[in-house]
Amino acid sequence: MNWTLKIAARWLAVLVLTFPAGSYGQEKDWQQAWNTILAAARKEGKVVVAGPPDPAVRQEIPARFKARFGIAVEYVAGGRGGEDARRLKIERDAGIYTMDVYFGGASTTSVFYQEKMLDPIRPLLVLPEALDPTKWKLGKPVFSDPEGSYALRLLSYARPLFNINTDFAKPEEFKSMKDLLNPKWRGKISAFDPTVSGSGVFNVAQYHQQFGEDFIKRLYVDQKPAFSRDFRQIADWLARGTHPISLDLFDAYAEELKKDGFPVHTVLSLPDIAGRIASGLGEVVLLNKAPHSNAARVFVNWIASKEGMEVYARSYGSVPMRNDIDVSFLAPYLIPRPGVNYFDTGSWEFLAAVEKTRLRIKELLGK
Repeated sequence: MNWTLKIAARWLAVLVLTFPAGSYGQEKDWQQAWNTILAAARKEGKVVVAGPPDPAVRQEIPARFKARFGIAVEYVAGGRGGEDARRLKIERDAGIYTMDVYFGGASTTSVFYQEKMLDPIRPLLVLPEALDPTKWKLGKPVFSDPEGSYALRLLSYARPLFNINTDFAKPEEFKSMKDLLNPKWRGKISAFDPTVSGSGVFNVAQYHQQFGEDFIKRLYVDQKPAFSRDFRQIADWLARGTHPISLDLFDAYAEELKKDGFPVHTVLSLPDIAGRIASGLGEVVLLNKAPHSNAARVFVNWIASKEGMEVYARSYGSVPMRNDIDVSFLAPYLIPRPGVNYFDTGSWEFLAAVEKTRLRIKELLGK
């Protein structure tokens, strides 16, 4: 291919990736392509999806997808970050391919991307409503990977800083993040285990960037926090006051405690730290060599559509990236505010620093 044809091919690729289906007179083409994919998917009969273990997600996603397309969803409880990535890599090294689609956090999907375990989603989006830039908050589908094609971001919510039990700790006692270093809180703080992939290490990485290593050493070593990999245990500690300060409790658990009458207060912001946004388990990727590739393609188109993303956002309890979904079911503080410059824990630049932070905190904790 000469250089003129190469340039033409590159421009064609840009046009295909930039303009939504139907915007250049191919409405019939997308419909025909969709019908072909859907027919092949129905022959496959099912799609294997790994996602959050939350009961509402496990129930709603399979039920709504099957009702819409007549294709079964074999749902596998995932969301265990690095453990999921290691298990799938071991299976694939042995030539075993069982998974089609995975919902996970940015740290896990980045591992899949780096290990070349993914197929790009962007070229496989066919439904016009999935591609319509006016329906996305940022004017287009957002992908977290460097190529902008593999890890589709479905959710993005504002993360509070921490939660406290007001029977044991008062909101006015926290005017700065450094107030967490007060000796009175030694042994009274809980955190998600920062030595594994998950919200714990994400928070540590932000603290490290904004306050330096001395701060994280004083908070995570000297303050002797209790670590857990179980949000329900962390919620129980907070409710009972065993550890009345929780750094990493997932928001749905905090809201559940409030509804049950526990005196839980959410600290949303402090003057010395930037507000943060996160995706939670709000990214979706398509595994390559998927055993049900056509059903998987139907699934990722559906989850990027209004119906699919609304089902996921409601059942998981987070903020969708589409702007045509009613979010009144959410606590207002979870919804990012326009014009605020948030610290994005799902950005590729930030993710590049997370693993180094995880290894360093392991050293500091002697693990």
